[in-house]
Amino acid sequence: MILVASTVVMIILAYALVSVLTQRLVDQKISIGDQEIDRARIAVEQQINATGAANSVQVRINSARASLTQLSAEGGESNTTYEPVIVVENSSGEITTAPEGYRIPEPLRNSVANDQVAYQFTTIDQPGGSSYHALVVGTPTMADIPELQLYLVMSMENEESTMALMRGLLSAAGVVVVVLLVGIAWLAIQQVITPIRSASRIAQRLAAGHLRERMVVDGEDEMGRLAASFNDMADKLSKQITQLEEYGDLQRQFTSDVSHELRTPLTTVRMAADLIADDADNLEPHTRRASQLMTRELDRFEELLADLLEISRHDAGVADLQASSMDIRSCIESAMQQTEHLAKELDVKINANLPDYPVNVQADSRRIERVLRNLLANAIDHSEGNPVTIDIGHTETAVAVAVTDQGVGLKEGQEELVFNRFWRADASRKRHSGGTGLGLAIAREDAALHGGSLDATGIPGIGSRFRLIIPREPGAAFGEEPLPLVLPNAPVVIDEESEEK
Repeated sequence: MILVASTVVMIILAYALVSVLTQRLVDQKISIGDQEIDRARIAVEQQINATGAANSVQVRINSARASLTQLSAEGGESNTTYEPVIVVENSSGEITTAPEGYRIPEPLRNSVANDQVAYQFTTIDQPGGSSYHALVVGTPTMADIPELQLYLVMSMENEESTMALMRGLLSAAGVVVVVLLVGIAWLAIQQVITPIRSASRIAQRLAAGHLRERMVVDGEDEMGRLAASFNDMADKLSKQITQLEEYGDLQRQFTSDVSHELRTPLTTVRMAADLIADDADNLEPHTRRASQLMTRELDRFEELLADLLEISRHDAGVADLQASSMDIRSCIESAMQQTEHLAKELDVKINANLPDYPVNVQADSRRIERVLRNLLANAIDHSEGNPVTIDIGHTETAVAVAVTDQGVGLKEGQEELVFNRFWRADASRKRHSGGTGLGLAIAREDAALHGGSLDATGIPGIGSRFRLIIPREPGAAFGEEPLPLVLPNAPVVIDEESEEK
């Protein structure tokens, strides 16, 4: 933008300079014409008066013109050279000129006929067919030939050549200046852009995990201070990221170690609980009840430990995917069998819309079955006694399973929170399924391990829908979603403006 503005300003200045120079040359030419016309008029009057009246008008004006031509040649200077023209108009309107046949513009002749010294710029046609621009200066005379007018035709070729040279020089200078401006602007832009590009590149490297990348600090100008500030920020970020990574590693290691260390005492307690349970018939009622509660809590504790170990494997990036070809319907049926007791307990009917043909996929059957079991248990637990529906969808590249309930639903913003560890929408609500709070978090990790996704949607009081999508081949890309993430029984929202129309 600055370059364009500079170019426009230069063009305007060049045009103004050319206009001023042109006007100066024209004014100078007119001034010379005024001086030369006075000298020429005196010479013509003397020559005409010196020739005898017995000679014809043509002879007398030819003689006067010859003397003027010689006078012009003796002047020597090119800018004072002129071609004299003498015009005589008699009472009958006949015009005699020297040289013969020379045409002077009529407006100029009229001005001179009114006893005025006048000038006019015009184009003079030459006998060979060429033409040139000239300044024609005319004056009346006091010779003894009535109505004798003298004109000096002064060529503008020298002035035009001078202006052409000036325009060429200005154009060349303008091109040079524009090139210099472009070069200077390019250098200035490079001085600004290069550090910014460097900062952008290093920021991308930092984002990719190369925490030792830094900018080169060169000088103490604004760019140098920018580089120093960027490096200071990078140092602080690197330190914070390193601390967070170390903290995360410690946290994962702690979780793993605690889970492993608890297995031995838990096994001992389990053995003792089993011995007590085996002799439950000989126990007093309250002791038998305590034994049953202990066994139930031990089951939950073992499940929690197993989930903690599994989530720690995902956190450490060592979760193992043992994929094989399988029919996903078998995983759904197995998950339904494992949650059948919970469905009966809560009087929830499960409607499985399964196709009558195999839906094969390369996946880890143990992990997929666990995901579906968690989704079913969660749906049954929150269905408020309403039916739970299972749907299957598939494309050439992916398979999807959706579990839909008609229970309490999800509030806006809870679609992602529901996958957080130990998150509960209602802390006062009792978990009938006895979950550990890690089931959905592990389910999403299992889906991601396959290269798929696990998403949720819901409406309070209407229900919720969880959709699992896994590619036919682990890690493969899939485009179209086999099933929509929309509640089938969601109310239709009608636009009031459209309804009014």
